[in-house]
Amino acid sequence: MAAITFILHLFFLIPFLQINYSHSQSLRSLQTLLTTFNARGTSNYCPSSTSSSVAINLPTLIPNSSLTLVCYNNIITQLHITGDNNNRFDHEYLSTESFFYTISAIFPNLKVLSLVSLALDGPLPASVLAKTVSSLEILNISSNHFHGDIPFELSYLKNLQTLVLDHNNFSGSIPDWLGSLSSLRVLSFKNNSLNGSLPFSLSRLPSLRVLDLSKNQLSGDVPVDFKNLTNLQVLDLESNQLGPSFPVLHNRLLVLVLRENRFSYGIQGYDLRSFFQLRKLDLSSNEFNGPLPDFLFSLPSISYLNFSGNKFTGKLSANVSCNDELVSVDLSFNRFTGELPTCMQTLENNKRGSVLFDWNCLSNVDEKQQHNDSFCHNEALAVMIKPPASGNDDSSKSSKVKVVVASSVVGGVVIGGVAVFGVILVAIRSEFFGGGCAAATPQIRVLVEKISPAYTIKMLTDARYISETMKLGAVGILAYRTYVLGELIEATNNFHRSTCMGDGSHGQLYKGQLNDGSIVAIRNLKLRKRCSIQSYTRQIELISKLRHPNLVNPIGHCFERHTDDSAIIHGVFLVFEFVPNGTLRASLMAGQKFSWAQRLSAAIGISKGIQFLNTRITAKLFPDNLKITDVLLDQNFQVKISGYNLPLLPETKVAAGHSATRSSENLGRSKRFETEEDDHDHVYDMGVIMLELILGRAIDCISDITIAKDMLHVSLVADEVARRSILDPLIRKECCDESLKTLMELCLRCMSKDRPSIDDVLWNLEFIAQAHTSSMDDSMNNIQTSTNS
Repeated sequence: MAAITFILHLFFLIPFLQINYSHSQSLRSLQTLLTTFNARGTSNYCPSSTSSSVAINLPTLIPNSSLTLVCYNNIITQLHITGDNNNRFDHEYLSTESFFYTISAIFPNLKVLSLVSLALDGPLPASVLAKTVSSLEILNISSNHFHGDIPFELSYLKNLQTLVLDHNNFSGSIPDWLGSLSSLRVLSFKNNSLNGSLPFSLSRLPSLRVLDLSKNQLSGDVPVDFKNLTNLQVLDLESNQLGPSFPVLHNRLLVLVLRENRFSYGIQGYDLRSFFQLRKLDLSSNEFNGPLPDFLFSLPSISYLNFSGNKFTGKLSANVSCNDELVSVDLSFNRFTGELPTCMQTLENNKRGSVLFDWNCLSNVDEKQQHNDSFCHNEALAVMIKPPASGNDDSSKSSKVKVVVASSVVGGVVIGGVAVFGVILVAIRSEFFGGGCAAATPQIRVLVEKISPAYTIKMLTDARYISETMKLGAVGILAYRTYVLGELIEATNNFHRSTCMGDGSHGQLYKGQLNDGSIVAIRNLKLRKRCSIQSYTRQIELISKLRHPNLVNPIGHCFERHTDDSAIIHGVFLVFEFVPNGTLRASLMAGQKFSWAQRLSAAIGISKGIQFLNTRITAKLFPDNLKITDVLLDQNFQVKISGYNLPLLPETKVAAGHSATRSSENLGRSKRFETEEDDHDHVYDMGVIMLELILGRAIDCISDITIAKDMLHVSLVADEVARRSILDPLIRKECCDESLKTLMELCLRCMSKDRPSIDDVLWNLEFIAQAHTSSMDDSMNNIQTSTNS
């Protein structure tokens, strides 16, 4: 349809508009104007069935402002108001929520709502939009002063295709429920104060084309599931704290911006050669290292490349080819040697583009703006050095030895091949290793091994998947490191019987106290056969990356070496954080009140832990018949899963955590489901745990499950009285029937043949918790109203 654009002159409003309102009255004045529109009737602005647009300048109402209405089929479907963000409203006169109510009442059929630079303040009143204009497809509230968490009520706007919250003061984490808005194409939260890690749920947005989360405080690695975003064209993560791994993404990207983050590994081994549509790549101001692939300069669509402010190494060649569309290249402040490619010199000389290359070690450019060669060679992160001469014949036969150097740092022990992490290659002798776990507390751990390319690539793949799902910087979790055997002996009083918390077929579990006062749990694993340290390189790498608030986190390891050969080990000690408040079941059975809100929070925490483990590429991390006795409570009564398996031995599954009930290696507990279907999985386990949370009594066998399921079925078709009658008496009066009924339905779905995914379970649990919170708030408001009256 042809669009008809005209300017509406409101003569009856001229006196109103000419009044010199103060900025504190602007929002109320704007509301009055909208109300006047409504009084005149829609037909005055939508005169025909064709599409039309009404534009009104508001110079005296809000300086430099405008209001635009768009009609379709005689209905106003779009409202655009743009103001001057420098003028802040005084909410003593009118609240933002009241303003939103006015908009939704006057324009109930809006598809597009854009309120830009109006200095709107306070929490975003999303509940108003969800109740009144649920058909919204585009919401843009950028350049205002909204603050607080991104409201859950936005999840009710199921038709949203564009959500823009740029340039506000939103805080908290990016919510998981965004994954339920399956129609989203544009998601932009630029320049806020959002923190935490990127949620995996964003990977469930199949139509997403633009994702802009720049200028926030996000941390951790980009989830590997983002590769499922096959329609993503623009990803901008500038100015966060993301890293250290380069993200794994689909090759349809047009723009990738990672500048000013904490990416620190190399990009060798990542398949960027197939990014034929990539136009802009900005990796500047990070700590990327290792060689830079030459093919990046000749990608068929590339026009902008920025690698400045990193630690890229390697020798550039004058013969490197560049794409004809390339107009901007920045190589400055790196460790490049060799010559600036001829194609880049041509680009700069012809002044048809920009090439920056200062402060490298290039030989064919102005040396005044370059380091000397020794700087780049000394700073290089990967070099090959011949082993020192010794009397050992075996040493003289080998010309080069590959060694992996890994520092024990916050976030995990990074262990990998040379091609993976570009670490320094040095030569050492096996005599370096002392007896016990180590001769002294190691700051740098050195492992000697001739690493095959195949093994290196596999390690890269596994480590990448793990790092993409890890939660970096989890609050209160000690950094992963290598322990000295003497530390563990001292912590457990020489593994005294009084410190033993459990005994299993693979070893004992001890409680210990480190020199700094930290309480830890130490699992002593006795190996069935002698193994070399190199056999555990990849497994230890995976274990060190298991960091999540809802897991009992491993915080270190120690190898027990063979007395005759220090390169051979016959035992491994795994050190875990200690979780002091026992199991979730014990808390439920103890008779002390565990509130409905706490139970919902526990269910959400367990689901998040399962979701985290479920993203692993190795099934050995998968919870095997998880039950409520494997869920522990920390000092803040937050749940932590101890019942997951660690990737340590190919022939065994070693359970994490410190639940003494796992001493029989899960054989007894697996019988609980021996009559269930073959597809029994973690979602079924979650359903059984929900049963105990609802009923407040132990579920120990298949008959208990059958009886409890029947009770739920009957109560759901009955009434509220029936449902409350089977609820744990301790919480019978405190939960609303809506949240109880919904949780019962979800519980039964989890134990049916057609089970939801763990992502769906988590989303539903968060919805139930939100419904309970809203119900409690309404109850409190009613009580206050009654008291005041």
